[in-house]
Amino acid sequence: MPFTRGKKPAASGGKALRQQSAPSTENQEDGSQVKRSSSPPRGAPKKRTAFIDITNAHKVQISLPGRKKEGGKKAVKKTNITSVTAKNQTNLKKSVSSEESTTEREKTDTEEEEEEPQSRLKALVRQIPAHLERKPIPPEFDIDSESADDCYMCPEYAKEIFDYLREREEKFVLSNYMLTHSSLNPEMRAILVDWLVEVQENFELYHETLYLAVKMTDHYLSKASIHREMLQLVGSTAMLIASKFEERSPPCVDDFLYICDDAYKREELISMEASILQTLSFDINIPIPYRFLRRYAKCVSASMDTLTLARYYCEMSLMEMDLVSERGSLLASACLLMALVTKDLGGWSPILQFHSGYQASEVAPVVRKLHLMLQAPADDKLRAVRNKYSHKVFFEVATVPLVDISVLDKALSS
Repeated sequence: MPFTRGKKPAASGGKALRQQSAPSTENQEDGSQVKRSSSPPRGAPKKRTAFIDITNAHKVQISLPGRKKEGGKKAVKKTNITSVTAKNQTNLKKSVSSEESTTEREKTDTEEEEEEPQSRLKALVRQIPAHLERKPIPPEFDIDSESADDCYMCPEYAKEIFDYLREREEKFVLSNYMLTHSSLNPEMRAILVDWLVEVQENFELYHETLYLAVKMTDHYLSKASIHREMLQLVGSTAMLIASKFEERSPPCVDDFLYICDDAYKREELISMEASILQTLSFDINIPIPYRFLRRYAKCVSASMDTLTLARYYCEMSLMEMDLVSERGSLLASACLLMALVTKDLGGWSPILQFHSGYQASEVAPVVRKLHLMLQAPADDKLRAVRNKYSHKVFFEVATVPLVDISVLDKALSS
C-alpha cells in the first residue's frame, strides 16, 4: 500500500495510541463505498488528508505552533441548561414568524404569476432577435416533416441550411478566368476534369468530393498563374484536400502520387497543398451543385433514375468552361428541370420555386446552355462521364435520348 507523507508514530503499544489527542477522520470517497475503519492497524503510519471535510470541521481541533495545551486536557465549557432552553424558545419563535412571512410572499408571487402569464410570454417573445425567428413554411411546401424522426436529415432547420448555402454562394462567384492564363485553355481544363472523374471512380470517393475538387481547382486557377505542366498537380492536390474534407477514410499522399504516374515528388504535392489552402484563405467549404440537386429532387419526390439523369447532366457540366460562372443552386435547378422534362414529369413547379428561390425565367438560360452542351458531338478523349453513367448501376442514363429544344421551351414558358 502507498504511504502518505508524515511522521511514522512509534509502535509503543495500545496505550500510546489511545493517548493521541487528534481524532481520526473517515475516508468517504464515494457514497456507495463502505466506510473504512477509523482505527489504523498497530504500527501503521498515520493517515493525513489534504483537506478537512467542512461538515466535520467543528469536531476537529487544529493545534497551531506556539500555542500550549492547558494541562493536556480539553477545556470543557459548561453551559447553563436554563439559558439554553430560553435561547431555543426564542429561536423557535423567530423560525415560525419567518416561515409565515415566507408563505405570504410565496402566495403573493403565485398570484402575480397567475395574473400576468401572457404578458411575460410576450416579453420573452420580443427578446428573440429578428434573424433567429423561423419563418413559417406553408404545409403544401413542407418536405421535412416526413423525416422528423431522422436526426441525420436535420428536419428542424434543413430549410435554413440551404438558405445559408444560397447566401454563401455569392462569395464564390467566378468569371472566365481562362483569359488570364497564357499557357492554359478550356480544353486542358476539360481533360483534367475528365481525369478527376476517373480518379473518383477508382478510389470510390463520394460525388461531393469530386465536385469540391473541381471547385477548388477553378478558384485556385482564378487567383494563381501556373504552367500547363503543373495543371495535373493542382487537380490531384485539390482532390486530396477535398478527400480530407468529405471522406471518412481519405486516400493518402502516396496514392495520389501513384495515380499521377510519379510525375511529381512528394514535396511538390505537399507544397501545392499549402499553396492552394493559403490562396483560398483556408475557406474551402464551397457550395456545390450536387447538394442542391439532391434537395430539389426531394421537393418533387423524384425517383432514383430521374435523380441519376439530373446528376449525369450536372456532372457533364463540370467540363464546360462556360458554366463555371453559374451558381451551384441555379445549375442544379436547370439539371433537374431538364431531367423532369425528359421523363415527362412536368416542369418548374411552385414547390421548386419556393425552395430554390428561382423562377422559370431565371432557370431558362442555363437550361439552354446545358442542352447546347449535350447536343454537341461527343469527344472521344472525354468519355469518363459518359462511360460512368452508361453502367447499369446508374440506370444507363447516358443512353437516354436528349429531349428536343422545343419541348424544353414549352415547359419553360408554361
